Amino acid sequence: MTNVYSFDGILVFGLVLICTCAYLKKVPRINSWLLSEKKGVWGVFYKAAVIGTRLHICVAASCLLMAFYLAFVK
Repeated sequence: MTNVYSFDGILVFGLVLICTCAYLKKVPRINSWLLSEKKGVWGVFYKAAVIGTRLHICVAASCLLMAFYLAFVK
């Protein structure tokens, strides 16, 4: 388990947020409900979805590296 208040926990939380929002962008109902706002607090989800779809190779590689780090190094 990673602690949320550590740097590892923040990275894991950010990667999970980006991956989840990118996946939810493909679902039409959730896309129109959750990811329609581009400003404010709800805009964070939209921006995470954009990062996840545009940089999907980098996000996938960083998820694999983080999984390897958490499983074997830490």
